[in-house]
Amino acid sequence: MSGALHDYSVTVAWTGAGERGTASYTAYSRDHDVLLPHKPPLPGSSDPAYRGDPHRYSPEELFVASLSQCHMLWFLHLAAESGLVVRDYTDEVTGTMRVEARGEGQFTDVTLRPRVIADPGEMSTDEHIAALHHRAHAMCFIARSVNFPVRVEPVPVRLAA
Repeated sequence: MSGALHDYSVTVAWTGAGERGTASYTAYSRDHDVLLPHKPPLPGSSDPAYRGDPHRYSPEELFVASLSQCHMLWFLHLAAESGLVVRDYTDEVTGTMRVEARGEGQFTDVTLRPRVIADPGEMSTDEHIAALHHRAHAMCFIARSVNFPVRVEPVPVRLAA
């Protein structure tokens, strides 16, 4: 797969025009649908701080989630290759976004806090799992594409009963 290119196509369709469209900043809804072929629509909106619907997914939330998903999928791949049997994986990820006085902004950091439950054995040490997290971070396409720190702070491993 060396040198392979992968293209991704997504349709984002604004659903919030209502009766007045963008007649004013407060006249329209930020609601939209993220549409991908053969998948259910993903209801999106802006962050509630920017007049968005708190019951819909914001781009910022999805961005932070994508970093966590990418890391998890690489970690599970590497765990399977190494002989570590993972029974459960959760990540309580946080991200910080700074907004400048004129309104533009950027993420300043994201911290992943993966919690792994694994079968007992020689591969289920905190050191081995930390090494897998380090390698997963190095492999994650999305983490490699951002211009801010993505920290990985694994919770000590728990062994499956």
